[in-house]
Amino acid sequence: MRILFVSVFLVFADQISKILIRMNMILYESIPIITNFFNLTYVTNDGMAFGINFPFGIYIFSTISLIFTIFLFWYLWTIKESGIVLRMGVALIIAGAVGNLIDRVLLGEVVDFLDFMIGNYHWYVFNFADSYVTVGMGFILYDSFFIEPKKENKLD
Repeated sequence: MRILFVSVFLVFADQISKILIRMNMILYESIPIITNFFNLTYVTNDGMAFGINFPFGIYIFSTISLIFTIFLFWYLWTIKESGIVLRMGVALIIAGAVGNLIDRVLLGEVVDFLDFMIGNYHWYVFNFADSYVTVGMGFILYDSFFIEPKKENKLD
């Protein structure tokens, strides 16, 4: 289960980045880093992805995140003999889930600050934890579509 050290390191990186943003920026402040492509923009999100929210949402999302994280730890344990790509994908998702869960529990909202745009198209502002989940899902999909089928073909 050494793969969990990756999760722990990434959670620390996520939390440190959010602390630095909160300490050095004012809410809704935006600092251009690469003109018309990338800004650091300090926003918060008390809902779930893309600002979706409803009454008592923070409690519901926190509970769902906690249950999902426990499930992911269990799943990681069950795949401990699987390939590194699948295990790394799950470890990344765990790091993202825990990083944002810490924000929800301690702050009542999630700190977001990575703000990308191309021309008039603007992505939602996100954080490292969100990136971990996205990349982790990419690893899992890669494993499912490219690595697992090769293993199955070798067994036939």
